[in-house]
Amino acid sequence: MSPTAPDGVGTRSGQAFADYVAGDRQRLSDLVDLVTPVLWHAARAQGASPSTCEDAIQTALLQLVARAETIKEPAAVLGWLVVVVKREVWRLVRGERREIGVEQVPEGPAQQLDPESQSVLSERQRLLWHHIARLTPRCQELLRVIAFADRPDYAAIASSLGMPVGSIGPTRGRCLDKLRVSLGSDPGWAV
Repeated sequence: MSPTAPDGVGTRSGQAFADYVAGDRQRLSDLVDLVTPVLWHAARAQGASPSTCEDAIQTALLQLVARAETIKEPAAVLGWLVVVVKREVWRLVRGERREIGVEQVPEGPAQQLDPESQSVLSERQRLLWHHIARLTPRCQELLRVIAFADRPDYAAIASSLGMPVGSIGPTRGRCLDKLRVSLGSDPGWAV
């Protein structure tokens, strides 16, 4: 098992889960608060709509509660939730495509934002997300998970993304370098 940062989100969520299973029901709320930002960005990285992501996260959390007594490794809860969220997003997206027909699924980058979100973002933020969407899916997923975690837990991230812990930092660095080069070559970014 990989070492986990003592104050990382993986460790804190594992402790909150262990406390919940031990009978402190309030800790479930703490767990949800800790993991939701990571789960949200993991779900959005799969290219689903915000409502699909919300449904996937809710389903994953409900599955966690339903299976709480059978989960023996609290430290692995964050990674488990990320995997469940991804699988649920894929399942929901497959269902949506069957309902509306594959030919009607919009083309374009996975991180297309709904009109309400687009109107809220500043031009600079839109430009940044445009350049992030041009990165490889692996870079997009890694940057989304790391960028929005309060204290990234590399062991949990490695587990959920299927990467060795030691490759997260270097991969993150390469992804950020690609993003810097892309942004640096855009005259709209330098303004």
